[in-house]
Amino acid sequence: MFDKLFEAQQKAGEVKQRLDGIQVSGSVEGGKITVVANGNKVLQSINIDPEFLKEADKEELEELMVLAVNKALEQAENVNQAEMAAMTKNMFGDLGGMFGK
Repeated sequence: MFDKLFEAQQKAGEVKQRLDGIQVSGSVEGGKITVVANGNKVLQSINIDPEFLKEADKEELEELMVLAVNKALEQAENVNQAEMAAMTKNMFGDLGGMFGK
């Protein structure tokens, strides 16, 4: 049993490392603001088009930043879930057949 627990911890660590190397992004207004995050849902960078920044007002900038961050984090969540599901399937096999699926 401890072997399985140790293996699970090891696999989770490997997945976390892999997710650190995966980059996803959220972009709004045709790329005027782009937010990059990794698969572990950690923001890596924010890029704001300089021309847009000159013209935008505070409220517009704040609203678009929130949208871009949420898009990036949604992409990161999707990647994260897919990687975790793949790890679980590899560790435990496809158990769906046991439950009539």
